[in-house]
Amino acid sequence: MQAGLPRLHARPLAVSYLLAALVPMALALTQRVAPADPLELAAAALGMVATLGMAIQFVTSGRFEGVSGAMGIDKIMGFHKIAAWWLLLAVLLHPLAYVAPTWADNPDLGWLRLEFYLTDPAYRSGVVSLGALLMLVVTSALREHLPWRYETWRGLHVVLALIAVFAALHHAIAVGRFSAQGVLAGFWWLAGAGVALVMAVLYGWRWLRLHRHAWKLASVTQQADRMWELDIQPQTGTPALPYHAGQFVWMTEGARRFPLFDHPFSISDSPAQPGLKLLIKEAGDFTNRIGTLPPGRTIGIDGPYGEFTLQAHQPQAVLLIGGGVGIAPLLGIIRDMLARGDPRPVRLAYAVGQPQNFACIDELRAATQTLDLKLWLLSEDGPLDPDMAKGRLTPERLGQMLDGLDPARTKALICGPGPMVVGVSDALLDLGMPMQNVIYERFDYAGGLRSRQDRARTRGFVSVGGALGLLVAGFAALAG
Repeated sequence: MQAGLPRLHARPLAVSYLLAALVPMALALTQRVAPADPLELAAAALGMVATLGMAIQFVTSGRFEGVSGAMGIDKIMGFHKIAAWWLLLAVLLHPLAYVAPTWADNPDLGWLRLEFYLTDPAYRSGVVSLGALLMLVVTSALREHLPWRYETWRGLHVVLALIAVFAALHHAIAVGRFSAQGVLAGFWWLAGAGVALVMAVLYGWRWLRLHRHAWKLASVTQQADRMWELDIQPQTGTPALPYHAGQFVWMTEGARRFPLFDHPFSISDSPAQPGLKLLIKEAGDFTNRIGTLPPGRTIGIDGPYGEFTLQAHQPQAVLLIGGGVGIAPLLGIIRDMLARGDPRPVRLAYAVGQPQNFACIDELRAATQTLDLKLWLLSEDGPLDPDMAKGRLTPERLGQMLDGLDPARTKALICGPGPMVVGVSDALLDLGMPMQNVIYERFDYAGGLRSRQDRARTRGFVSVGGALGLLVAGFAALAG
């Protein structure tokens, strides 16, 4: 849907983020205010950084291809999570830095001043923003352990985010040392309008598209145990969806065609074929009933998204590694290579728990007769057919897959459960593949820092937070 929009890579995005944070501080330097202690000036800067950062979080949610397209969904969501923690830290430090000079001179008076900030009605919107942001970050960190449906958590996430950012904007304009008047106050009004526009796009314009350009379910086919492939075709008047094999879409169905109720699924077919195919496993409240959807059901499609494609990475040789339903985007890539007669060498490892979990296995076997494709079929519970092997995808097996290929010119695309992705990613690095040649997609945003690639990304994200800290210190020095 958004193909053709410019897409920024990680480094330009980081620079853009820091430049955006500089804007309110630069505007604040044009204001004339009473002299203040350097810690109080730092407190003001922390408030400005946190307020703008909360507004920016609305466009780092993975739903804007101009922001996340070139990075991929794993990276942009990793940044979104890390940024939430440093924004929370900035909001917590904001009042503490204001009262720190008083604390140093007179601890009792410092406590009284902090109590005043937390209880006086004039500062209430700031306290509301802090409370909403704290609840948002904590419920996000604990999402896998909360007894809530995904849609319930997601709705609460949106509400808390809106409360946090608009309460912060009100606090800045109402009592901000630099923001209560002048050009900076106007900037905060523009920031609020920007958030409102983003929400209108996400939940207004996209809702309209889901209803004006509807799709229909042509068929549902069981491809493995608790795994179904949906054939979805555009209704009359709905344009075809241009996409690359390996991308994903957000899907809703029936009367629930509203962005709050959509779920991400990888496209399992080639764009050379009409419509879309989605391979979906029963694994939750929504997917457990996917096999019972009747043909003809109205479907909402938002997309395509993601850079998990051959076109985005241009490999000379391809290593495809899928676990469970993670085969879906890889199946789409294989089908597209067949449709285009792609001559590149491709190696596919497909791992499942039990043999009955293999999907489209005969189709993959047949592809070896047309493509330069070698196939590894792995089942933890033992083989069912002679070409299957028992066990997991070990470093030794990965080495066999790389045999005859140049690791520097081969790209590995991995999709599957988090632990498998982590193990395979690290093993490929040990086998000599450059980190930038190992690409993975998990739809697992609750996971911790596990693979070496995850940790490397996180160090980069944390460095952006550190740079924000230097900007705050620089502002305190200049404003003083």
